[in-house]
Amino acid sequence: MTTLIRPEGPEPDDIRLSRRALASGTLGGLFFAGYAPAALAAQAAPVTTDAAGLVAEEVSFPAPDSFQLPAYVARPEGDGPFPVAIVVSEIFGVHEYIRDICRRLAKAGYAAIAPAFFVRVADPAPLSDMQEVQRIVAAAGYEQVMGDVSATLDWASQQLWARGDRVGITGFCWGGKVVWQACARFAVLDAGVAWYGRLAAAANATPAQMQAGQPWPVDLADDLKCPVLGLYGENDRGIPLDTVEAMRSALARAGQTESEIVVYPGAPHGFHADYRASFTPEAAADGWRRLLAFFEARVKA
Repeated sequence: MTTLIRPEGPEPDDIRLSRRALASGTLGGLFFAGYAPAALAAQAAPVTTDAAGLVAEEVSFPAPDSFQLPAYVARPEGDGPFPVAIVVSEIFGVHEYIRDICRRLAKAGYAAIAPAFFVRVADPAPLSDMQEVQRIVAAAGYEQVMGDVSATLDWASQQLWARGDRVGITGFCWGGKVVWQACARFAVLDAGVAWYGRLAAAANATPAQMQAGQPWPVDLADDLKCPVLGLYGENDRGIPLDTVEAMRSALARAGQTESEIVVYPGAPHGFHADYRASFTPEAAADGWRRLLAFFEARVKA
């Protein structure tokens, strides 16, 4: 098991190995059935949300490059139409934690859609080798990811049960950065909630890493087309507080008065991930409450 303390996975000196045998899922349908073994804590007791009163299904639809993009969808039973919430995964793709997030949002009245951004190369969810996971994630470049978000928006707009004119987006770790990028690109989005997505290049980033990560959220404040709520941990070793303050300053300069960043004292990276050792119940619960209130005012309204 790897203790994840950075959005895109660990540095070499972050690795912590465990002898615990992981048998948390088997392959079934389009997606790995369990929790990502590379990050599953030995003593984890993840939140589990049933599908009672919901329609939960695996779908696929064409992306701009003609790839049939798989996605997990959870929505309330009934005709709707329901406001839409796009869920952007961590580096492990659409494993059980992300599917459960979709069901939680569906229980709150949203049609939640989690696209599988990485599977053009491979599904990272069942892998324990973090280097292989990082290789797969690195192949998902900015234009591909934005194309996949666009395809998700287009597909949702064609569903009778979805309100294509009321759309929010939320994402975790790697997906938190995607939230900032998407909210700067797509005018149809009404709100975004970014959970500890990287905001700027690391101080020790190589030129190649700096280039690969562009556009960085700190450079996109002027382009945001909807408010974004950022949820960050004080003790996140991969997202230094000086980059959080730089983002706050950029938002202020851009006049983005409805956007906000909350920093949870003592919280590490991945504090919402209830299947990891980093799970911090108080911060996770408060962040989820803030997400629902943020979406209620801007997506459901």
